[in-house]
Amino acid sequence: MSGQQLVLEDRRDQVVILTLNRPEVMNAFNFPMLRALKEKVEALHFDRYVRVVIITGAGEKAFCAGADLKERATMTEDQVREFIFTIRNLFTFIEFMNKPVIAAINGVALGGGTELALACDIRIASTTATMGLTETRLAIIPGAGGTQRLPRLIGRGKAKELIFTGRRVDAQEALDIGLVNKICPPERLMDECMEMASMICETGPIAIQQAKYAINYGLEVDIHTGLAIESNAYWITIPTEDRLEGLRAFKEKRKPVYKGR
Repeated sequence: MSGQQLVLEDRRDQVVILTLNRPEVMNAFNFPMLRALKEKVEALHFDRYVRVVIITGAGEKAFCAGADLKERATMTEDQVREFIFTIRNLFTFIEFMNKPVIAAINGVALGGGTELALACDIRIASTTATMGLTETRLAIIPGAGGTQRLPRLIGRGKAKELIFTGRRVDAQEALDIGLVNKICPPERLMDECMEMASMICETGPIAIQQAKYAINYGLEVDIHTGLAIESNAYWITIPTEDRLEGLRAFKEKRKPVYKGR
């Protein structure tokens, strides 16, 4: 579609909703959409006013159906390598960006769509959602972090089952195995995500950045090193104005007003 904006941006105070906008192909990733999403999230990373990012898909059918297989069929081997390199690095950036990212899974999320959701911090799914790492059915493997993030989230055995079989799971099973945090009716999905985002916006910005840092990096090391990472992250919050504001607000029995300083 000529002139189509591939990633839509909707700002709601301190929350930004990014919508993958290729509904005619179930929001499948091609190179232009990957680059458009990369541009958006990198800009938001440095936007101090924005506190939470929500990622969803356009339309009612799909969050993201993964890679655009029609485009993939036209690629050389080197172009496939470039695509995998690009999508893997993009999802890693999303995982480690300095503010929470919520996946609003509004429908089908397969392959790279599930991998995008795995890179987000919190996953809230519509009851109509379907998820799965289906790559082995195409004689390939998940290449945007799925083999690493899925077992860390739901455990090695269940992750192997889902990847080895390429099986899809519905929203209820996704909730049962810990793949998503919450499910809700389709008409409630964005409201639920915004309510979660609003709760996060009430907290201290620097504290959230440091908590995310400590969790992400602490999970990759032994517990003693992880505790050291936590301590260093805590020390960063001590001299902040926000910490003192939190104490004053508690004493004065009012809501704190945090400024990220």
